[in-house]
Order: sequence, then structure tokens, then C-alpha cells
Amino acid sequence: MSEQWTEQHVPDQSGRVAVVTGASGGLGLETARVLAARGAHVVLAVRDVEKGKQAAARIDGDTSVQALDLTSLASVRSAAADLRAAHPRIDLLVNNAGVMYTPRRTTTDGFELQLGTNHLGHFALTGLLLDRLLPVPGSRVVTVASNAHRMRAAIDFDDLQSERSYSRVRAYGQSKLANLMFTYELQRRLASHGTTVAVAAHPGVSRTELARNAPTTVRLLLTRLAPLFQPAEMGALPTLRAATDPAVTGGQYYGPAGRREVRGHPVLVASSPESHDETVQRRLWAVSEELTQVTFPV
Repeated sequence: MSEQWTEQHVPDQSGRVAVVTGASGGLGLETARVLAARGAHVVLAVRDVEKGKQAAARIDGDTSVQALDLTSLASVRSAAADLRAAHPRIDLLVNNAGVMYTPRRTTTDGFELQLGTNHLGHFALTGLLLDRLLPVPGSRVVTVASNAHRMRAAIDFDDLQSERSYSRVRAYGQSKLANLMFTYELQRRLASHGTTVAVAAHPGVSRTELARNAPTTVRLLLTRLAPLFQPAEMGALPTLRAATDPAVTGGQYYGPAGRREVRGHPVLVASSPESHDETVQRRLWAVSEELTQVTFPV
């Protein structure tokens, strides 16, 4: 297939059920829009239900809205129960929602906010829904990572929740590195099942509201640079390719083709050497199960 992969390459999704977290705006909304336009029933899993309903009204296709607050494991469990009751099968789970560069805050369960939202919330949701995906041939778990997984990023098991020292950039990088490590370890566990695959994607640098929690100086800089960034509909393409391209295989990572993967059409890209450390992946998995009290059926 040509490297100029666009939303027109998304195959027919009729009969498929897709759950997209953070779908009330930005990349999640664009992902949901395209999937619904191709015939999928798309569940917009969102923190703000009213905003989710407004987003659903803008989508031409079959949608529903599910309350999901990734900063609360109780909310994650409640959402998973609702989704399991409504959908005997799920074809696609897109772990898209996220926060970036927040001041140090904690989730309801006491996790550092960026790690808790970006990784632990999605880890728990995936584990609670996975048995709805496993029986479905061609089902996928797509997790949205970031090139920030290379920036001052390491899984600091000695201070995982940044209680002793906090850096917005380092904490965000850790959460995005965790997204990739989760994807690779999940794929290893799924490999023997032969039905579901785990894939990752990143949007490059796109014009979204993700940086709304960044310091004022950073937000002002990003505002000035915004004309250089790609629109959300382009930023969503790596996720859409990871979610729908028939040629995708488990454990792959998609991002923009341009210089430094900042912008461009989606292609297969490489993640950092650190993200492939299997010992750290397994340890992170064990710690994530302990923290969330969610175990996987694989």
C-alpha cells in the first residue's frame, strides 16, 4: 500500500463495535468520526457525558456515549460493566484519552495523574474488556502513545508516583513509555490466542487541546507554533491505520512519515530501545496489576 495512507483507505467497518476513549474532541473524535462513517458502531467513552453527546451529534453514523473517568478505578469498573452488558462482542478498543504536562495531582486512587490516566486507567479498562475481544477474529487493542516516550522517560519503580520528585515532562514521558511497554507485553500474551492483537500509534504533533494543562509559557509557545502542526484529522490517521489496516500485525507502532515523525501520513515507525526492555515490561505489568487489582484473561 502507498505511504500516502488516508482515511479513504479505512475498509468497511460494518458490523464492528469500536470503543474509543476520549472521543469528545481532538484525535478521539476524529477517530470515532471515521470509524462511524465506515459503518462501525462507535462508543464514545468520555469523562464529560454532555460533551460526548455533543460530539456524537457531529458524527454521521451509529454512535453511543459511555461515561468513563480514567482517573477513577471505580468509574473504569462501572464503565466496563456497562459496556459488557451492552456489547457481547467488541471488535476494537482504542485507548486514546490522555492528559499532558499537568501540575502534580493525583487520581481518586492516589496515582500520579498522568500515569494514572494515560496508563493505569487504560490498563484496567483493557483488562476488564478483553474477554469481549478475545473471541472476535481480527479484534484489536490500539493504544495511543507519543514521541514523548523518548523525552527524559524511564519507568521509575522507586518513585513511580513521583512522590519524591516531580517533573511534568518526565512524568508524561514515563506514562507514554508505559503505553508502549503495555502494548508490547500485551501482544506477547495475546500471541497464542491468534484472534486479538495489540498495536500502538502516535499522532506526531497535532493541533488538539492536549496541552491545555501545560505551563503558560509552554502554551504560548505552542500557540505560536500551531501553524506548523498538523490538524487533528491528520493526527488521527496513525491510530486509524493501526486500528483498521488489514496488513497490521501485533506489536507494531505507527506514526507520521515526516521528519522526526512530527507530521505526515502514517507509516510503520520504531520506538526507543528502552521501550523494548522485556524485563521492565513484565515488571510494569505486575505492578500495574497490583495497583489496579485487575488481572487479564491471558
